[in-house]
Amino acid sequence: MASTLPSLTLGIEEEYLLVHKDSFDLAETPQGMMEACRAELEGQVSPEYLRCQIEVGTRVCQTVDEARADLKRLRACISRQAAAFDLSPIAVSCHPFANWKEQHHTQMERYDDLRLALGNVVRRMLICGMHVHVGVEDQSARIDLLPQLSYFLPHLLALSTSSPFWNGEDTGLASYRLSVFDNLPRTGLPPNFKSWAEYERTTGALIDLGVIEDTTKIWWDLRPSHRFPTLETRIMDVSPRLEHALALAALVQALVRMLSRLRATNMRWREYDRFLISENRWRAQRYGTEEGLIDFGDRSIKSQDMLLDELFALLAEDADALGTTAELETLRDLARSGNSATRQRRVHSAAEARGANPGQAVVKHLIEEFHADL
Repeated sequence: MASTLPSLTLGIEEEYLLVHKDSFDLAETPQGMMEACRAELEGQVSPEYLRCQIEVGTRVCQTVDEARADLKRLRACISRQAAAFDLSPIAVSCHPFANWKEQHHTQMERYDDLRLALGNVVRRMLICGMHVHVGVEDQSARIDLLPQLSYFLPHLLALSTSSPFWNGEDTGLASYRLSVFDNLPRTGLPPNFKSWAEYERTTGALIDLGVIEDTTKIWWDLRPSHRFPTLETRIMDVSPRLEHALALAALVQALVRMLSRLRATNMRWREYDRFLISENRWRAQRYGTEEGLIDFGDRSIKSQDMLLDELFALLAEDADALGTTAELETLRDLARSGNSATRQRRVHSAAEARGANPGQAVVKHLIEEFHADL
């Protein structure tokens, strides 16, 4: 069986915001900080679209434990270099009170082109996400797994939501980031393709016309990576806590292994219409873990606890083989105690009750969570 499965290697990309430690406002990345990070991290760090953002990416990792060591090193480096400028990173998908109109984009050809192509839509991209790559070397397998893994994208989003606030207001959503991101073209759930050739013909039509230069400009929630032989999940909000990010990466890896294991025995996960999956996507975006998702098999709405019980039973063999049972259990604790969106709202309410500045209290909380596992 092992020889029929893909490598299931892991890669994690995270985007952070930089804030002033005194005012908790956003800060633009100092040139000296970026140079120091690049010197230490050797290609694993880069600027993002807005100057207040910075992106890191792990090496290709064989296990979650290996990813933990690398991501911890990356987070620690960004924190240490930021501290030299009295700044701190936060791993959150939306700053609770910053105004997007006051931010400036990074002067690079790629980002200049985006600004020209997308107008004010891209100006609003004051959002951060986490992308998880899982190694699936065979192209036909990547396309075959694409619609099957799509079923679980709302589950991943629900657990990860960290963006309830925007411009100083509670949006009523657990992931406002997704509302902002969906204004871009070529986003949302991926189409279903019958073959790799069909995928190349479809995306190639835009490339041949000069609409996009390559598939890096296709921003689906899940996509075959342009640069690596991986499936890349892009739907998740970034997680303030390191261990929560790793637990979500472990879940993605286990899901890909489970679906690959079924495929190796000529079985597969049932495919549902994108209309139905989109409804669960909305529920996750709106409620996070608090209202449950639809189980289309038995036509019921199930709580997060019920969903995780069923999912972990399904993935028990895979988590055991990958050595990630403990990481999956972390997600159970996260769902019961509240994900980041829930935790941020608790901090916000408590600050209001004692007459403190609620937005600043939330950022202080996010700084503490970023450093909790380092």
